[in-house]
Amino acid sequence: MHRKKIPYGEQNFERLITQNYYYVDRTRYIELLENLDEKYIVFLRPRKFGKTLFLDMLSKYYDIKDKEKNNGLFNDLYIDKNPQKKKIIIIY
Repeated sequence: MHRKKIPYGEQNFERLITQNYYYVDRTRYIELLENLDEKYIVFLRPRKFGKTLFLDMLSKYYDIKDKEKNNGLFNDLYIDKNPQKKKIIIIY
């Protein structure tokens, strides 16, 4: 029996998905972010609230360099069933 790991402090989305960590699917927020009518979006949250992991997830979703490899990371997640058309620029 393979037990799921607790992702405390984990900031790498790919490692979290591929190495059997618990993951609360936050990919539905990609759709919400794309539908915002804002030029800039700032994430203001306290430490250890998943900002870096969220940005890493976004970078994997929008990365065109490793598109084929990264597409498999989103299997069975919300965004796999509801892909988005827009392309955003992520700076962090």
